[in-house]
Amino acid sequence: MKKGELYIVATPIGNLEDITLRALRILKEVDIIACEDTRVTVKLLQKYKISKPLISYHQHSKMKRSNEIIEKLKDGKDVALVTDAGTPGISDPGNILVSEVLKNNIEVIPIPGASALTALSSVAGIDMQKFVFLGFPPHKKGRETYFKEVIDQKYPVMYYESPYRLMKNLELLKKFECKKNIIVGRELTKIFEEIIRGDADEIIDYFSKKDKIKGEIVVIIY
Repeated sequence: MKKGELYIVATPIGNLEDITLRALRILKEVDIIACEDTRVTVKLLQKYKISKPLISYHQHSKMKRSNEIIEKLKDGKDVALVTDAGTPGISDPGNILVSEVLKNNIEVIPIPGASALTALSSVAGIDMQKFVFLGFPPHKKGRETYFKEVIDQKYPVMYYESPYRLMKNLELLKKFECKKNIIVGRELTKIFEEIIRGDADEIIDYFSKKDKIKGEIVVIIY
């Protein structure tokens, strides 16, 4: 029996129109869609009138779930992996599933598209030929070491951040006397999208005037 194929499908990071024609075709053709949160993925599928069996796969999924997906692939089922937003495998457990699938000699096919990383890079207006991506900062242990490493980098540094920790991290940069410029992308591609530029003091001043910081955040420090 021919094994199925695992498709790594990029989905919109906010605006549901930001999905490729190829991604839509694959989502329509596969047998199963593995997704981070079925409630989020259903909204996308409903918009494009796609109905497929869904299986959850997220950061808390055990190896048992990976094995379930691998068994379906071995049975000849094609599976698409999506996250709530953007490209799977970037700061999410998608890379773990891909690693296990490859160990079983099952083909993995990328279906590229939206990514907050590339979206903010494209409007940064700085030299991004070389940059360092550091994922999400640690919540507690290792935070200071992380931001000292950010400051010491010779190339622009990009990282993702939660709206609940943005101010604390900016304060750390200020504490360590970071003299670099900062670009913060918030709610990219959504109605309340904003891109703020300045030094640590200016960014802190901007966000301190907001009642509450909401949405997904990407940061460039250069």
